[in-house]
Amino acid sequence: MSRTPARITAVDTHDIRFPTSRELDGSDAMNPDPDYSAAYVVLRTDTDTHTGTGTGTGTGTGTGTGPEGHGFSFTIGRGNEVQVAAIHALRHHVVGRPVDELCADPGALFRDLVGDSQLRWLGPEKGVMHMAIGAVVNAVWDLAAKRAGKPLWRLLADAEPDWLVRQIDFRYLTDALTPDEALDLLRRGREGAGPRTARLLETGYPAYTTSAGWLGYDDDKLGRLAAQAVADGYRQIKLKVGADLDDDIRRCRVARSVVGPDVRLAVDANQRWDIAEAIRWTKALADFDPYWIEEPTSPDDVLGHAAIREAVAPVKVATGEHVQNRIVFKQLLQAGAIDVLQLDAARVGGVNENLAILLLAAKFGVPVCPHAGGVGLCELVQHLSMFDYIAVSGTTENRVIEYVDHLHEHFLDPVVIREGHYRAPTAPGFSATMRPGSIERYTFPDGAFWAADRRPQEPKDPRDERRKGHAA
Repeated sequence: MSRTPARITAVDTHDIRFPTSRELDGSDAMNPDPDYSAAYVVLRTDTDTHTGTGTGTGTGTGTGTGPEGHGFSFTIGRGNEVQVAAIHALRHHVVGRPVDELCADPGALFRDLVGDSQLRWLGPEKGVMHMAIGAVVNAVWDLAAKRAGKPLWRLLADAEPDWLVRQIDFRYLTDALTPDEALDLLRRGREGAGPRTARLLETGYPAYTTSAGWLGYDDDKLGRLAAQAVADGYRQIKLKVGADLDDDIRRCRVARSVVGPDVRLAVDANQRWDIAEAIRWTKALADFDPYWIEEPTSPDDVLGHAAIREAVAPVKVATGEHVQNRIVFKQLLQAGAIDVLQLDAARVGGVNENLAILLLAAKFGVPVCPHAGGVGLCELVQHLSMFDYIAVSGTTENRVIEYVDHLHEHFLDPVVIREGHYRAPTAPGFSATMRPGSIERYTFPDGAFWAADRRPQEPKDPRDERRKGHAA
């Protein structure tokens, strides 16, 4: 008898969409009607088995009985099916892999996926295909953390620095960050990790909220939600801007009058402006003491961000949620183009690439304040910030994680916010697992919600009206 190791038996994908556009949740100057969505992936596994002959085929047709890895890409509705198809196209790289080997070295899969000679032509390392890689890689990390019995932040914080360095692809980075420099940062980052872990578990990680500031909300709703945010303990809120300058001035005046002078007020243009317009508009809002202007122009325009930063200081420049890979982040840092780095857990190539981005930020001394808010993004990115605090930067000074207060109920391990802080998750995994009922109900277009939503009303029978008349 021989032991057949557990393998990945299937890669399941789901097109999950939520009707957030109906209440204008998530609305901004560039995205007025978002339906927050997830291109969702589940890695299914079997368990170790004994067999007399044969080695197993790993065809991807099995249902799997072992632990599962969950991950996703975030989109805002139309086109989510394209993102799902991109994830599905990666299944042949994953099905049949031994689970032990995959979880012991997620970086090997990352390198295989970004190095696929034909898929690489679709990027390289950008866009829909790279986000699909991120979803699959994050699912592997979710699986690894579950098998280790640890939340992902703790799995990373407990890992040996040299192992973490091996997880990073340093191609195109060594002019800014070498493996030796990364190793030194991680070794120094472990100093004092124990007390920081205790502090994190006791008080959590600072958050800021965007829930008050969606562009589609009227002034009364904005003011009411801003006041509630301060009462709930947040020391920073964020408003969407960029559609109309007079409206933005009025909305900032409302927000500032409600939160007072001591609560930070950030503004977010969602890539709306050209360079000169970004400078003019930001200066017009300067009377309200904005802490940062977020995504003032194209996320690819490194020199444009540098010009804006120089012109609008002391207002800080923040960007990152649409930055496509570690190379663009490297250039933003090298050019002195940003004051705040806003990594996203599902935009780049997953945990492995975000490790590189965290270390780049540490090397350049730029605080990381992650983008979150979309479906499951808060759940994911809290782990990266908490790892950064415990084992890289060692501080939460001028660092906050974005928080938006909807859709968390669809996750088995949703974020918990108390007194304006993320509580450290304790359940094993990456907090990425959706509730089966939510997957069933919101799968597009045939889930229960969407099927009922498009169902035409039954035609009325004229005889019913006559009966009502006779009854009266």
